[in-house]
Amino acid sequence: MSAVATLTGPWRGLSRTVWILVVARAVNRIGAFTLPFLGVVLTVEFGASLGETGLILAVFGAATIPSRLLGGQLADRLGRRRTIVLGLTGCAIAQLWIALSHTLWSAVLATILLGLAFEIYEPPSQAMIADVTEPAGRPAAYGLYSAALAAAGVLAGLLAAALSHWDLRWLFVADAITCLSCAALVALVLRTDVQHAEEAPAATVSVWRDRRLLLLLAGGTIFATIYMQIIIGLPLTLLEQGLPKSGIGIILAISAITLIAAQRLLRVQHLDDFQSITIGYVLLAAGLVVCAVAGTLAVFVIAAILWSLGDLFLLTRYLTQASGLAPDQARGRYLAVFGLSWGIATTIAPLTVTQLLENSGPTGLWLTSAAVAVALAVLQPWFRKRLAPA
Repeated sequence: MSAVATLTGPWRGLSRTVWILVVARAVNRIGAFTLPFLGVVLTVEFGASLGETGLILAVFGAATIPSRLLGGQLADRLGRRRTIVLGLTGCAIAQLWIALSHTLWSAVLATILLGLAFEIYEPPSQAMIADVTEPAGRPAAYGLYSAALAAAGVLAGLLAAALSHWDLRWLFVADAITCLSCAALVALVLRTDVQHAEEAPAATVSVWRDRRLLLLLAGGTIFATIYMQIIIGLPLTLLEQGLPKSGIGIILAISAITLIAAQRLLRVQHLDDFQSITIGYVLLAAGLVVCAVAGTLAVFVIAAILWSLGDLFLLTRYLTQASGLAPDQARGRYLAVFGLSWGIATTIAPLTVTQLLENSGPTGLWLTSAAVAVALAVLQPWFRKRLAPA
């Protein structure tokens, strides 16, 4: 009993639905290592220039914005489970299209389709966790969600390192398979939705008039942009410095291991959201500074450990804040609007990464990102006052 308690820790007592969603997303995460390699594939496999790659990835990011909004609308109207299955199936089709492409234009069209399907499953997944979890338990539930993704990320990183020695298209085939596996698990095992539409008409809730949500969206967008700059900029930095392509897979695996170990060793539940976010940004900035001076794979690993510790304090708290603002019958749309931060960031980050790399090199890219992280840490008391309940 004590061994089980040690293993599950703060996650004991979470509902069966949460665990099923966590397992399903972990299965999907095992194959979801393609995005960091997408820029490399476009340049190496399809001959796109650095500027063209940045533009294509920006278009991908723009396509994820309507994808996220569609996911929120469908989650509140069609149901969480059906929306998750629809989104994952669309991702699988797009991934296979990229793998089978022989021209840059075909790969671009497939990338746009991937963007349009990429975020559909996130709002219903996050909303369903909030549906079945009391507010006090949501940090633990979202923490389990993140820990499971990190655990799967260990295997994902190792698979990426292995497959990157072959044709990089195999990465997209693997991701398509795991998307379909995740969709099948949700469709066959997760049989019920918690519906709130009958309690109050969903259309009566005006999501865009909630100023606190819009402020949270602004802060979350800046954070997400930094995060996406790491995802997109790190492989290009390694490529520019002549380090092996497999290095990104190793770094992703180390990052995931760090997050898992930190979940068990550090106790952050006693911190409120704003204290946790402040600490997270300080750690993130430290990792980015190390990344700015890194010249070997070992130093990049040290940077990844630092920013992964920051992720522990950041990722779950933003989701907890967003779900806490939402009425039950509009939770899918609230989380979808907040999740636009990732679509906006995925649009902005390819442009900022490629421009900063061209004009100031890796040092300028990572020091600029670190400065923004420090500014967000300093601004947390200001956010606390303005996000307080009216």
